[in-house]
Amino acid sequence: MRSQSTIANIDWLTIFLYMALVVMGWLNIFSASSPVEGITEFDFSAEYGKQLMFIGLSLFLIVFLLSLDAKIYEKFSGIFYIIALLSLAGLFVFGKTVNGQTNWYGIGSFSIQPSEFAKVATVLALAKFLESPQINLKEFATQIKALSILGLPMLLILPNDPGSALVFMFLIFALYREGLPFIYILIGAVVLGLFVLALIVDSTYIIGGVFLLVALHYFRTKKVHRNIIASSIVFVGISLFVFSSSYIFENVLQPHHRDRINVLLDKEVDTKKEGYNLNQSKIAIGSGGLFGKGFLEGTQTKGNFVPEQHTDFIFTTVAEEWGFMGSLVVILCFVGLMFRILVLAEKQRSKFSRIYGYGVVCILFIHFFANIGMVLGIFPTIGIPLPLFSYGGSGLWAYTLLIFIFIKLDANKVNEW
Repeated sequence: MRSQSTIANIDWLTIFLYMALVVMGWLNIFSASSPVEGITEFDFSAEYGKQLMFIGLSLFLIVFLLSLDAKIYEKFSGIFYIIALLSLAGLFVFGKTVNGQTNWYGIGSFSIQPSEFAKVATVLALAKFLESPQINLKEFATQIKALSILGLPMLLILPNDPGSALVFMFLIFALYREGLPFIYILIGAVVLGLFVLALIVDSTYIIGGVFLLVALHYFRTKKVHRNIIASSIVFVGISLFVFSSSYIFENVLQPHHRDRINVLLDKEVDTKKEGYNLNQSKIAIGSGGLFGKGFLEGTQTKGNFVPEQHTDFIFTTVAEEWGFMGSLVVILCFVGLMFRILVLAEKQRSKFSRIYGYGVVCILFIHFFANIGMVLGIFPTIGIPLPLFSYGGSGLWAYTLLIFIFIKLDANKVNEW
């Protein structure tokens, strides 16, 4: 088939949704970071000024990404992945510590967060590994290799930033689309559920319930298929995990992580200390009403009552100043962007492009769901930013890379015959 240009086949709807979210994000950063008395001179040293520069650099990045040959992303995916792992490992030696977390490299007055770019590299590496016709995710050895691609960056990020490590875990849904057995997702959900349950209910009650379930399954199974050893191993394994959950919670997790989980579980917390962020977040969201107080009119926002409002809690500005209807528009734009990428992913002729598209949606979804759930109090406060909205160059550039690499791959599908 005759080669066609990228511009002729580009998906402009995806670009429109991307740009709409970036613009709305900047407006909210402007509101959250501009002085109460108003701006007399545009300040590029303020968060709103820096973010505008980040957006400008993103435009150059977009042009660069779309001008490259689409095959480069597939050809060099392994190199990108290795560079990402090395950059994560380097944080233990050269990393800059901010708020107790060593997640950044300091470059003058700016900081680069390699974990954001590692998400892009991991999705590319995963797509490259799975694209081979010989790869079968029904085979155990292949499953281990695929999960290891996700596990390596997770292990490097986990000590400093458990929230970002969680993001990689959600790429398992891209694996499921390609044939990974559902049992892996089920096991993950059960482990998470047992861990949370062990923090709420006495462990002996949980063990008793597990014993009854295992016994019921054993006796309902036909005699020829019963295996007392396997049933015992399952029971003992679950029991040990449940009993160890409290130890992990008290001795492995950092104090601020424990506080955030306690807030989520509605345990007794001091609203002036560990519960302060969530309490102020709910006040700001509730005060917005149906249509909001108006741009730059949010009293909670302008009064700086919500900590980190221009980053992790940016959605509280949306809810207070734009209200329920404005929040709904933002949510619909995110849902529309993710749905559009899913639709395009299913239309790809290349397996690499399809898998990459699903990986992009997995990354966007967990960030979107966790961040908004966090400010509403239905998800732990784990420091996950809202894509394209929260302040920060690393995050904006990483999401730009994720989305526009896929746009380039999609535009190139007409040439993949």
